[in-house]
Amino acid sequence: MSSHRLSRRGRYIAWATTGVVVVAGAGIAAQTSMAATSWPAQKTYTGRAFDTCTAPSLAAMKAWNTGFYGAAAIYIGGKNRGCAQPNLTASWVKSVSTAGWKLIPLYVGAQPPCQTSRNPERFTASTAASLGASNANDAVTKASALGIMPGSPIYLNMESYDITNKACNDATLTYVRAFTKTLRAKTYRAGYYGFAGSSATAIATATDRTDLPGNLWYALWNKKNTTTADWPWDPKLYTNHSRAHQYMVNSKETRGGHTITVDRNAWDAPVAITG
Repeated sequence: MSSHRLSRRGRYIAWATTGVVVVAGAGIAAQTSMAATSWPAQKTYTGRAFDTCTAPSLAAMKAWNTGFYGAAAIYIGGKNRGCAQPNLTASWVKSVSTAGWKLIPLYVGAQPPCQTSRNPERFTASTAASLGASNANDAVTKASALGIMPGSPIYLNMESYDITNKACNDATLTYVRAFTKTLRAKTYRAGYYGFAGSSATAIATATDRTDLPGNLWYALWNKKNTTTADWPWDPKLYTNHSRAHQYMVNSKETRGGHTITVDRNAWDAPVAITG
């Protein structure tokens, strides 16, 4: 369990040579209702990535720039974000990007009404659409303030919940669709972080694909660095650089004298476009 990330204390699981490429349309095929506008070329990274709730210091990012990881997830906002961000500024984003790091914007939005956690912001069936839109607008504002440009992905963090609860699941899909649609209207790509036995399955198995995120980051803590060999759903879904896999959590690692507890990810998906 990712104890270093306060917003994830209530998690549970319901399942028993690095490279970068710019791709004009990768991942868009998975997204229906994409706005008819001119989109910036997508920036895609393939390799190992880490995520940790508080963005590390510039000194730590420099020490960790050894080639083992090529990307880092950053928690850009959301009322349910469970950590302070003393380092995460536009200057930090510019500095680490210049050093070669690829960044993965993650937004901890409102959570489902049936979720067993203490997260302060939740949606209901009646507020799901409006809160999804307002959360997305806030995510874009936060991303823009950090120098994360249009065309970038923003990954919506959805913790585990009971997807067999139809009313709760329907409300969650309404929220996610509103979040996604609002992002796209502002020319940001939609991504989604969820659990392979729960919140990610809700997205991957939804019959109606309208306005679902085009990039899926799934948590399956099997210590396998892959986005293909253990993919649990239809193999035709989320192809063409649209998948990421969180495969290990709470890995305490030291590089260059800087120790950080991180989660490890196999990444083959969009990353931020920075100035």
